[in-house]
Amino acid sequence: MRFRPPCERESHSSGGFSIRGALPSDLEGLLKLYPHLNPSDEPISFDAAASRLKAIKQIPGSEVLLGLLGDDLVASCTLIVIPNLTRGGKPYGLIENVVTHALYRGRGFGTRLLQAVAEAAWEAGCYKIMLLTGSKKPSTIRFYEAAGFEQTKTGFQMRRMAVRQDA
Repeated sequence: MRFRPPCERESHSSGGFSIRGALPSDLEGLLKLYPHLNPSDEPISFDAAASRLKAIKQIPGSEVLLGLLGDDLVASCTLIVIPNLTRGGKPYGLIENVVTHALYRGRGFGTRLLQAVAEAAWEAGCYKIMLLTGSKKPSTIRFYEAAGFEQTKTGFQMRRMAVRQDA
């Protein structure tokens, strides 16, 4: 079965909250949402963002997912599906840029978005999905655990940019 990114499937919808893949017309809203993830990040230009979104969508199974409450963009995350030479050639998924607008946190939107991302990764044939958080806030750790993630590995990274400081 060919994987269809969420934007090609019917959007997940429940109680006025829906999930779908990002379109170029969503970029303005996404660029306004991202400061809720990293307020001190240098903003990306609209043209560069359009180019990056197009590049993400060209990776089979990969997508920037949006959580919408009515017409309001309240949450987003990115799934990248990475080809693999182990595990029988099954790919794995990497989730990045998980963000919910500060005014909408604690209402289950982020959890529902991560559940949809997991579903998309399984449809793409991923044997696992993973994410990293730099946050040490107990509420952030509980959020990921409630969404079904486990801290079962030790992560390492090298950075060219400063580590984000939790507010």
